[in-house]
Amino acid sequence: MDRDLALRRTAFYVTFAAAVAPLVSIAVSQILIGASLVALVAAREKLRLPPIKLPLGLFMLATVISLLASPDPAGGWPQIRKFYVLLTLPIVYTAFRSVRRKSRLTVAWLLTATASALVSFVQFALKYRAAQAAGEPFYLYYVGERTTGFMSHWQTFGGGMMLALMLAGGFVLFSPAARRRMPLWLGCAALVALAIVLGFTRNVWLGSFAGGLYLLWHWRRKVILAVPVALVLALVWGPPALRERFVSFVHPHGEADSNQHRIVTWRTGLRMIEAHPLLGLGPEQVGPQFENYVPADVPRPLPEGWYGHLHDNYLHYAAERGVPAMLFLVWFLFRALFDFIRAARRRTGAEGSWCLHGAAAGVIAIFVAGFFEVNLGDSEVLTMFLVLISCGYAVIDTGAEGVESA
Repeated sequence: MDRDLALRRTAFYVTFAAAVAPLVSIAVSQILIGASLVALVAAREKLRLPPIKLPLGLFMLATVISLLASPDPAGGWPQIRKFYVLLTLPIVYTAFRSVRRKSRLTVAWLLTATASALVSFVQFALKYRAAQAAGEPFYLYYVGERTTGFMSHWQTFGGGMMLALMLAGGFVLFSPAARRRMPLWLGCAALVALAIVLGFTRNVWLGSFAGGLYLLWHWRRKVILAVPVALVLALVWGPPALRERFVSFVHPHGEADSNQHRIVTWRTGLRMIEAHPLLGLGPEQVGPQFENYVPADVPRPLPEGWYGHLHDNYLHYAAERGVPAMLFLVWFLFRALFDFIRAARRRTGAEGSWCLHGAAAGVIAIFVAGFFEVNLGDSEVLTMFLVLISCGYAVIDTGAEGVESA
């Protein structure tokens, strides 16, 4: 019995590390995912999948079929290898059965994200000084080389911080356990939110805003009235660079902002979908074939930017793998969101309801941000999102047995 208990505890701790690692290193996270799978099998745990396996399985099947029909199947193999990340669902869903374990994960996410935020503040200050030393306007200098925290790219950094903030928001606003150290959790959440603001990544702003509104609506609806006031104050009295970034939604700074670039990718993506609606171009084919589908009226050279994907989850997966694959993805997202919101309403005030609210906010954030970036194509963000989904469903499935020790 002692040996079995030790194996179960080891399996949990390895899975816990795998769930936290994406905020620091995707390589370490993926090594730990494999180690967690081995540990759970060694502990004779029955691996489980949450009840969104049908849309997920159909999305995977559509990906494989698209690959087989692709003009370059070998080139699309990285997307098949990425199925490995999906192991996050069964290992976390199996190991994180108790609410206490989800609380520990949330605290670990929040503390790690806070440390990453502090690193990003140092990066921000260094970039500000570098812009001054170079005699360049800070906004133009910074937008092309933003803070990354522990990550390698600002999009990855922003997406990870956004998900950590959503789960932490559910914990802080709805969990009685959070009250014991509320000043600490509020301070950490504020630092993470500030790092998101200073990250200047607009899709992350929009996703965080949408998920945050959901949390506030279910916490204190009257607080929503203060949100427009806060936005106006930020626009009127905020730092000049921050105001410029807000205004860039509608008045971009030429090619320094990605507005024109995104419009080109979206229009090109629509042409790809029109030409290949069922199976798409094939995994990893959007970038290599991009030039073949650029509308004739788009001036050359193309606006500065990355043309390896379409900067929109829904357009990208429809163009790459076909409209059915995209619809399976949307089904996955809406099914999870519906299940979390319905369960949270039924369990209002009950143990674990905070995790359901945090998971719902995370799905909303990913869904909204996904209109402006292929955030689910980022392995770090995808891993964290799958952890979030697994935790939400583990709360719903409270009747199932699992690893409860430790």
